[in-house]
Amino acid sequence: MKFVIASYGTRGDIEPSIAVGRELMRRGHDVCMAVPPDLVWFVESAGLTGAAYGEDTQAWLDAHRNFWTSFLRNFWRVGRAAGLLHEVWELATMCWESASSALVSLAEGADVLVTGLGYQEPAANVAEFYDIPLATLHYFPARANGQLVRPLPPFMGRAAMKVLDWTQWRLLKRVEDAQRRELGLPKAKSAASRRIAQRGSLEIQAYQELCFPGLADEWAKWEDRRPFVGGLTMEFATDADDEVASWIAAGTSPIYFGFGSMPVQSPADTVGMISAACARLGERALICAGWSDFSDIPVSDHVKVVGSVNHAAIFPTCRAVVHHGGAGTTAASLRAGVPTLVLSMLGDQPIWGAQVKRLKVGTSRRFSTTTEDTLVADLRQILAPEVAIRAREIATEMTKPAESVADTADLLEKFARER
Repeated sequence: MKFVIASYGTRGDIEPSIAVGRELMRRGHDVCMAVPPDLVWFVESAGLTGAAYGEDTQAWLDAHRNFWTSFLRNFWRVGRAAGLLHEVWELATMCWESASSALVSLAEGADVLVTGLGYQEPAANVAEFYDIPLATLHYFPARANGQLVRPLPPFMGRAAMKVLDWTQWRLLKRVEDAQRRELGLPKAKSAASRRIAQRGSLEIQAYQELCFPGLADEWAKWEDRRPFVGGLTMEFATDADDEVASWIAAGTSPIYFGFGSMPVQSPADTVGMISAACARLGERALICAGWSDFSDIPVSDHVKVVGSVNHAAIFPTCRAVVHHGGAGTTAASLRAGVPTLVLSMLGDQPIWGAQVKRLKVGTSRRFSTTTEDTLVADLRQILAPEVAIRAREIATEMTKPAESVADTADLLEKFARER
């Protein structure tokens, strides 16, 4: 069978799709992945066929980070916020048009078109154009429900999500109408999320059901169309793993700090803050640079800076994990059974910070409001013995990465055969 997987976003958004794509390819299927231009290399390094669509991830990240940072810090500066929002809009329009053009070419003859939440709308329209089944990978509960927006009552949470979904559809309706007109499809009369569900699409929930108790019961009416599979990760080994393991073994277990594809605005200040906070607590710090440039920044003896590490191998050897709250990194820290501090920046990250708090395995706050003093206080909180015990308990309830990937591939194969 032929599977076309369209995944737009950061490396953390792409990795789950790669994990599934590799498993499908291992089973003998034809797999092609459409990803942002600056991440085609990542797909091809995993042995998959990659194709570019949308704009570079870095441009998308910079636009969104600038808007949300300005809005949250200086919401009264309406003019600046409006200008930054216009930049986001222009980039979104360009990405939509590019995504549509690429997918029309790639999806012809596919048995299933798989997409993530990023630019699911143009993917859904292409699937409708070719009349092929659509499957989506969700990294948080994106469809209207009463469990996500706490502490609002369930009916209010559902209503709020429906209003937000409708508003987003209306904002993007002009560009969607243009795509559908070009494809020869009639104008859409409802939001893409509703049309996706009405077509009987498979909406895979790629996160742990225990993080949102009650959600499965609320969605029971969808029967097997919204299954939970757990976090989808690759567990990539890195060149730094052995060196980091030796450094950890030579002293006390460190606290891990990493922000993935989220570039911090001032790497020097960030390293300085982490170093000072850990010095006050008598802890060692392992800092993973990710997409930030931490080179040429002097560090103290109790701090080690590396480019990237294998989360599955390194997290269990740390006292605690501090990260941006990406769905994949959160799943890795929960599976590792260590306390977690989420310092969110944008997107769905505050959602995962809230779940970390609700599960009592750590706490969270916005990265932009973090100071040396707040970092010390938060670390003291999550390093409490009862938090570590709770984290180990939750780890036993998490699915294994290989199990999650295999279950997802099974679902996609079954969906393709049925349709």
